[in-house]
Amino acid sequence: MNKAVNDGVRSDGNGVWSGSWVAERLGVELLGDPELTDLLGLALRRNPKRAHLLVSNVLGKHVPQSPSIVYGYGFTLGRRVRELLGAEECARAVVLGYAETATGLGHAVADGIALAPYLHSTRRPVAGVATAGGFEESHSHATSHLLLPENPELLSGEGPLILVDDEFSTGNTVLNTIRDLHERYPRNRYVVVALVDMRSAADAGRLDAFAAEIGARVDLVAAASGTVRLPAGVLEKGQELVARYESGGAGPGGRSSTAPSGLVAQFPAPLKDKGDAVDPSREATPNTETGPGTETAPSLEATPTPNSPGARGTARPAPTGPHPTDNRITRVELRWPRNLPDGGRHGFTPHHRIRLERALPAMAARLADALPEDAHRVHILGFEELMYAPLRLARELEQVVDAGVTYSTTTRSPVLAVDDPGYAIRTRLTFPAHDTPADGPGDRYAYNIAGAGFDAVVAVLDDTADTPELHAPDGLLARLAEHTPHVVLVVLPSYVPERPPMLPDPLRGPAFSSYAPEEVGWLLQDLSDVTLEAPTEEREEAIQSGGAHYAESLPVEYQPSEQYQQLFHTALDEAAGRLALAVGAVTELVLAERSPHPVLVSLARAGTPVGVLMRRWAQHRHGLDLPHYAVSIVRGRGIDANALRWLAAHHDPADVVFVDGWTGKGAITRELADAVREFEESDGITGFDPEIAVLADPGSCVKTYGTREDFLIPSACLNSTVSGLISRTVLRSDLVGPHDFHGAKFYRELAGADVSVDFLDAVAARFPEVSDAVTVLAKELLAADRTPTWEGWAAVERISEEYGIHDVNLVKPGVGETTRVLLRRVPWKILARAGAGADLDHVRLLAEQRGVPVEEVAELPYTCVGLIHPKYTRGATGADGKAVAV
Repeated sequence: MNKAVNDGVRSDGNGVWSGSWVAERLGVELLGDPELTDLLGLALRRNPKRAHLLVSNVLGKHVPQSPSIVYGYGFTLGRRVRELLGAEECARAVVLGYAETATGLGHAVADGIALAPYLHSTRRPVAGVATAGGFEESHSHATSHLLLPENPELLSGEGPLILVDDEFSTGNTVLNTIRDLHERYPRNRYVVVALVDMRSAADAGRLDAFAAEIGARVDLVAAASGTVRLPAGVLEKGQELVARYESGGAGPGGRSSTAPSGLVAQFPAPLKDKGDAVDPSREATPNTETGPGTETAPSLEATPTPNSPGARGTARPAPTGPHPTDNRITRVELRWPRNLPDGGRHGFTPHHRIRLERALPAMAARLADALPEDAHRVHILGFEELMYAPLRLARELEQVVDAGVTYSTTTRSPVLAVDDPGYAIRTRLTFPAHDTPADGPGDRYAYNIAGAGFDAVVAVLDDTADTPELHAPDGLLARLAEHTPHVVLVVLPSYVPERPPMLPDPLRGPAFSSYAPEEVGWLLQDLSDVTLEAPTEEREEAIQSGGAHYAESLPVEYQPSEQYQQLFHTALDEAAGRLALAVGAVTELVLAERSPHPVLVSLARAGTPVGVLMRRWAQHRHGLDLPHYAVSIVRGRGIDANALRWLAAHHDPADVVFVDGWTGKGAITRELADAVREFEESDGITGFDPEIAVLADPGSCVKTYGTREDFLIPSACLNSTVSGLISRTVLRSDLVGPHDFHGAKFYRELAGADVSVDFLDAVAARFPEVSDAVTVLAKELLAADRTPTWEGWAAVERISEEYGIHDVNLVKPGVGETTRVLLRRVPWKILARAGAGADLDHVRLLAEQRGVPVEEVAELPYTCVGLIHPKYTRGATGADGKAVAV
């Protein structure tokens, strides 16, 4: 491993390693694998933080190279990662590349893995796209990296994170990245991938210690390994050397004018913005000619031999004199696939890769048609972070044209150029930034293009960079035209994630619902003008046959008879005090255990009256003015994700407390837990607690409740007329789009029968008289073991089997759920606890009206259980199959 490789030579025709010039002058040593000299050269940075620059010969950034070689290195590394992790873990992984140098490499690694999505950091902020993280690259000239995934799920998963950079030197960049992301999205495994691992022994130990500190496994995959031995004072010596080369009349942005002749005697000439590359091994004479728009330092010019390789075969003598800057520039429309990302700035999935590979042959054919027929050497020049798309185009073009094709990209990085075979950066073109960068204007560079003898250069960039600066007299296109007879411009559409429309403010009464506007805000859309109701029998048949979901339509609103209304008022009078006690107790538990300033979010619609009552209790007892919203949750479909997004944008998710009226078997409790977990994975927004607060928990499904007794909550007796005149919520794809809240209807026409506010006022009027009892009950509950036992779920499973139903969804336990069965579904029979009293008066009346038998059961954990008809046929409503009008 610790083999000195500085004396090695490359078989590039010159027999000179392109790091020898720096090594000889600064005493820098490259130690490690013998192939390091094939992979790396050395140059000098114009950077106060680090003197030397490792210049990769296979990255496709500074040194033009065959696109097959560039892509092949990354793809092979990806295959090695896949062998390390296995296909199952790769399918759970995400690949993260670093801007700007490794964006293309990371893409190729992701292609080799084949199963993982890809994201690269960026220095380009994008309006409307939220930042999911960021980190610093301490040695870089431009340090800030942003992470802008369109889908935050790319970072929030639990699978391995694969970090790709061109070189792994100190490890600082990787540590900064892992530290930032691990705090937000902790995971158990990381894989670092690099072309070369150049860490010292001390730096290798740092990574191991860091992995132990965060409790994660960190693997490393590299094409070669070694280290750079730097003598004392190398930074100062390097800066002095750069200063000597650039002291020859260096102007703004590092553009040199004529250097003192004494420098030529001591060193080969620095070719800043040089139009002519040279071969110093040939007999030379001074030349100070300049072309339009080009300022040069003195150089040694030789009479070239045919096919002279230049530096690594990339910088060849140019034709005599530069090309005129007014050469025709050909723009080619490749017909990039619609909505296909141009790179990984916002994420690139395996499906995106498949789409790109299908489109590449046609795009490469269009590009080939734009090239001159006599072109023998064609160069594809990418643009800063836009490395992958130009690389794939270049690789595809390489397969369909007879000309030799090479590839590299422009860069922000300022590097000294010296025309010597032992130096990696032979020539440099300088031009102004042309993508309106966030950090302001500045120079940009293209290395080893000038003097390389290309018959055509294809500049590939995105439309953000297609600006007047690009086409200016000193812009990139003009600079390229000085050194090649044909410039081809390809502009790709810069992919920007579709920005979803702003979610609307909550609906409030009296425009939507009969509640006062301060009592509740409905995170719903108003579907009052849409006909959604269907006969009960038709709905039941469609639901049980799988032809429709219950949330896609509404039952016809039950209009209670005078006798039934009287039952409701009697039940309310008898239960108001009991309800007030439960409201107070559950609210006190929320304030003590969940948040001192909770945001109440009731599950529409049964939870909404309870949420209003809890809000009133907090105001009565503590003077709190709590926000309260109602949201939709649908069994089998989850909670309204857009409502959660709205809540997260306006409140701390940790303060949100979900509220419902009661638990049955616990289906909605489980539904909410699953939905919140899926939301966290999809949106990367954490903090929502799926634990529901309820008045009654007869099923023992939650730990935040007012009572576990199964008693009549009078609001369960009615539908919209006790719930603000709001219907059940609706979720149907033709009505609810991806950026819409779920829907509901406001039954304004039922205002004459509305008792919503009467119900609230009757319960709230009992608050003063139960105040002391609430204090005692809350204290008892806080001290009690309230761990859910889920005994209700077990009872439902038992009943389902005993009665031959074999479907727990058709068993609705508890007074509230049984009432819903009688009002909305096709009931089969009612099971009632033996000896149940007035709590079931309304159930018995409804059952009588619908011809449904009530069967008394000696041992029943609930007061009653409603059974939906398990073998429904059209027209069957009761056990005898007869429809009974109510």
